[in-house]
Amino acid sequence: MTTPLQVTARLRTPVSDSDHIRGAVDAPVTIVEYGDFQCQYCGAAYPNLREMLRQREGTVRLVYRYFPIANVHPYAESAAEAAEAAGVRGRFWEMHDWLYEHQDQLDPVHLSLGVEQLGLPPDEIGAEVERQAHSDRVRRDFVGGIRSGVNGTPTLFVNDVRHDGGHALPDLLAAVDAAAGT
Repeated sequence: MTTPLQVTARLRTPVSDSDHIRGAVDAPVTIVEYGDFQCQYCGAAYPNLREMLRQREGTVRLVYRYFPIANVHPYAESAAEAAEAAGVRGRFWEMHDWLYEHQDQLDPVHLSLGVEQLGLPPDEIGAEVERQAHSDRVRRDFVGGIRSGVNGTPTLFVNDVRHDGGHALPDLLAAVDAAAGT
């Protein structure tokens, strides 16, 4: 009897300066997350990823890439556009956190209120979202995800290798520790 060939998915688009990165730039472990702001599983992973960054500060950095699954999540693309609009203003992570903490409020009216709560210009960002001013960036992340074998969210890569373990905090800490060699 032969065993099937096990193929490990690898990250095909290297991390660059244009990525949204949280954590130490020179951290020995990099986690790349392909996420969808309206995905309940991404929402469940969000606090665990934040706590992982806190507990392994200096050891791990998190890279966030957009992977909106628009046919299932009608507000995912506009949320990604709003995050990118905040990002060009140096406020990506604040918008990222607001979106995950308010997943049930991603419709245009609530999204505009969230933008305003963060002190960003709601009219400007609303116009950018409406005309899809940042769609090239969102699409680039999405295509990079497809090339890397992403087929759902959240998908994590730990040091360029797909993490097929869980998204609970103990699973994430174990993956970081293993990648760091500790």
